[in-house]
Amino acid sequence: MLNRLHSILEELLHKWDCKLIEFNGEDNHVHLLFQYHPDIALSNLVNNLKSVTSRKLRQEFSDHLNSFYWKDVLWNGSYFVASCGGVTISTLRQYIENQNQPNSDKP
Repeated sequence: MLNRLHSILEELLHKWDCKLIEFNGEDNHVHLLFQYHPDIALSNLVNNLKSVTSRKLRQEFSDHLNSFYWKDVLWNGSYFVASCGGVTISTLRQYIENQNQPNSDKP
């Protein structure tokens, strides 16, 4: 499922003229590093990423998700966004790559 989420996010960011630099996920959250144009309203972008990924993953992995998740949405309403003015892309990429992944990437 994490691999599919990566693909969906890459497609969506491309449609917003953004570029996915790095992606990783843990049991209860994901990390995205992406480039975007400063004219993009990040709240609109994040809302779109969350709503589309939730809908697609719930459709494609409904049997697996329904066994333990009963809500109509996948994500909660919160998110954290930070700019990286003083940090190199390679440092951020390394941070995201080193996050713990769930024990299994099964659907």
